[in-house]
Amino acid sequence: MSIEISAKSIQPVRLTYGNLEERFGGKKPSSRYQEAVYDVQPTANFQYRPLWDKDHELYDVSRTAIVMEDWYSFTDPRQFYYGTYNIARSKQQDVAEHNFAFVDKRDLLEVMPEAVKQAAREILVPLRHVEWAANMNNCQITDECYGANFSALAMFNAMDRLGMAQYVTRLGLLLDGNETTSLDAGKKAWMEAPHWQPLRHAIEDMFVLDDWFELMVAQNFVLDGLVFPLLYDRFEKKLTSEGGATIAMLTEFMDDWYKETVRWTNALAKVTAKESKDNQDRLSSWVTQWGDRLSSAIEPIATKAFGENGVNELAEVKQALLARLAKQGLAV
Repeated sequence: MSIEISAKSIQPVRLTYGNLEERFGGKKPSSRYQEAVYDVQPTANFQYRPLWDKDHELYDVSRTAIVMEDWYSFTDPRQFYYGTYNIARSKQQDVAEHNFAFVDKRDLLEVMPEAVKQAAREILVPLRHVEWAANMNNCQITDECYGANFSALAMFNAMDRLGMAQYVTRLGLLLDGNETTSLDAGKKAWMEAPHWQPLRHAIEDMFVLDDWFELMVAQNFVLDGLVFPLLYDRFEKKLTSEGGATIAMLTEFMDDWYKETVRWTNALAKVTAKESKDNQDRLSSWVTQWGDRLSSAIEPIATKAFGENGVNELAEVKQALLARLAKQGLAV
């Protein structure tokens, strides 16, 4: 006896949500990123204004001087939502954990020249405080920004910065056999050393910025655009040439993270500047202002890290940053 089973294709009544059909047109399936991000934030029917800020609604476009016709016109090129973000970071964390275990198991830091270890203590370990500050700044952006695409982006960034602060902390512990000597010295340097105070001052001024988009520019465009290429790339190459290649293994995540982050900062700068001449002028002004302020603040650290060549190293990094942003339409 033979049984014939026929296959029947059942077409779903709807392929996507109504808001996505309205936004993108057509009846085609939406990506998970689009479903997780677009039009998620409430836009009406708020019951009350925040008690801590009665001049604004809970979600209010007037919290920044930047004006966008559609705040969802910016798309994260990485297409990160909760699932894809965690999958990507999980794979990177596996690599980082393997690197730390490899270095620890084979005592690779023990055979590193003491001068290299001391340079890492003085320049890299205090960066845990810079990363903590970046976490704070991106949390503020998450709180005050407009659009779920921005809040998701900023919160993912905030958690990344907390993770990098922990990686730097672990580096400091490994340098001293799980003692806190380097961490204590790094905190003291951050609080008292003359070459760290201009940057600390600038970051504390960033804490009290009223415009969340200006904070986005100061932190994620300018400060990261100076610190990561200078200290996590050029300085680590200097340490590698002096026998400190192991340090690069322990900070590999930072290098990979910055290359990934440049993609969305470029996209954000381009979309925002293209929206209007006012936006372009505003962004250009912020980049110029914070570029001058932060490069001056980092100059003593660059001199400490590179000696007499530090000013030139910083100047090259700043020029590369400005050239990259100019390609996105900023007048810098």
